[in-house]
Amino acid sequence: MYIATGIILFIIFIFLSILHFYWGLGGRWGADTAIPTKVDTEKVLNPKMPECFFVGFVLLCFAVFSLARATVLFSFLPGWLLKYGLWIIVIIFLFRAIGEFKYVGFFKKIKSTTFGQLDTKYFSPLCLLIAVLALLLLLLK
Repeated sequence: MYIATGIILFIIFIFLSILHFYWGLGGRWGADTAIPTKVDTEKVLNPKMPECFFVGFVLLCFAVFSLARATVLFSFLPGWLLKYGLWIIVIIFLFRAIGEFKYVGFFKKIKSTTFGQLDTKYFSPLCLLIAVLALLLLLLK
């Protein structure tokens, strides 16, 4: 169960990382629906290549970290980082799932946009799943 949890997290993070690198390189698939919009379809954010690459790199680090924590991958990271680093992942994705109460998360006010609907169905539940899996990975060992 412990190793499987780490591998599932790894797969999720790798997929999300590749997607962000793809967007950073100018890919358009899914990009328009992955950005929060106001009711008049004006984008709240307009991420450029550096931002996409930064998020992609962080997600890639989370992927490798998940395998290291699940002892699938040998790690030179100190034990305290392997233990407490997962708390960072749990907190980031739990906060993302809860949201900022306007455009993203389970408690958002603007739900009628395409992003709002996809966020309710897929993005926020995925973030909650990541937080729960990371918490399981933390508590199982």
